Amino acid sequence: MDYTLDLVKHILVRDRKTFLEDVGKRPEPKEVESDVSLLSDFTEYNPLHKGHLHCLQEAKKAVPSGIFVAVVPGLFERSGRGLPYILTRHARAKAAVAVGADVVVEGPPMGIMGSGQYSLCLARMFQALGADYIPRGYKPGSQFTPLLDTISEGVGVAPKPYRMVNMESGEVLLQGRLNEDNYVIVSLSKSLTRIGYNFKDKFIFIPRIEGVSGTIIREAVVSGNLESAKEMLPPETIQVLQEEMEQGRAPLHQIRDLEGILSTANQATPYDLKSMSMIDHRTREAVLEKRPFNSIGELRACIARGFSRHHPERVLSALEARIDGDTISRYIDNYPGVIRILNYKNKEVLREFKMRIPQRRLEICQ
Repeated sequence: MDYTLDLVKHILVRDRKTFLEDVGKRPEPKEVESDVSLLSDFTEYNPLHKGHLHCLQEAKKAVPSGIFVAVVPGLFERSGRGLPYILTRHARAKAAVAVGADVVVEGPPMGIMGSGQYSLCLARMFQALGADYIPRGYKPGSQFTPLLDTISEGVGVAPKPYRMVNMESGEVLLQGRLNEDNYVIVSLSKSLTRIGYNFKDKFIFIPRIEGVSGTIIREAVVSGNLESAKEMLPPETIQVLQEEMEQGRAPLHQIRDLEGILSTANQATPYDLKSMSMIDHRTREAVLEKRPFNSIGELRACIARGFSRHHPERVLSALEARIDGDTISRYIDNYPGVIRILNYKNKEVLREFKMRIPQRRLEICQ
């Protein structure tokens, strides 16, 4: 446990340095030297299960000669829910290549951003990659079909409170909310529209398979009994999990820098708390009034309810990362200033990928 905590602290310090360095980097366009098709999917792979594998395989069947590029969220190792990942992004990338991905690149730091912000980063990443196709798993339903049809035509759909709206006509396409997978698709279409990226006929929509439970997988990882989840996990994922656990690098999803979080909450100036990402006015005032805190439970009690039930976890991740909102905005404006390659199939695929993308700033980060 001490080793995994030290690893988490090291990741947070290293990634904060990398994030701040990336703020000033701008994309450098170049001529595309290859006409091979590029498929780009964004997936957390936390961990990579058979649902993810199904999406990857179906996408490659649809475009068998293309390069499949997985965009795996990176810096700070926190999910869109603000929760720590089970495995580091390098381990998740290793599993992705083992099951068939050609290249894995580092995606945006989801845990310290609002959902609209990281959706915009994803749109910019697909633009930087020059993605020809964007495979996305979704949960089928007759009410969702009109939204898929609209997006397939290259028209964005804007998620509004309790309704989904055609961004061209203003027509309400659906009343009510969407499940998480389907909401991601709609939000991404909005972000792609915002940056002016033509996504007509680019999406490959793949119905999500049943029988995969994130709860059962997490319980199997915590108990160390991966056999109990073997029907849901590819053998390649199980192997990576076992290797990481043997090396003391997993599981990480229950590990936070609690000491660092409390230190920031107790010592940050009112100005720093005001400028920090994800810290709303009510939370800031409650923290200033109630501190010093001796436990995370005391701090949690000061976090105001947000639009998402995961808001408290995002606030804790923001306190871990200590990045102000203005810096995040500048980061998003330039994103991706550099494309980091976490893993790749072989040198031939890497060479083809480098010739195919319209982005000059590349780093191999394994």
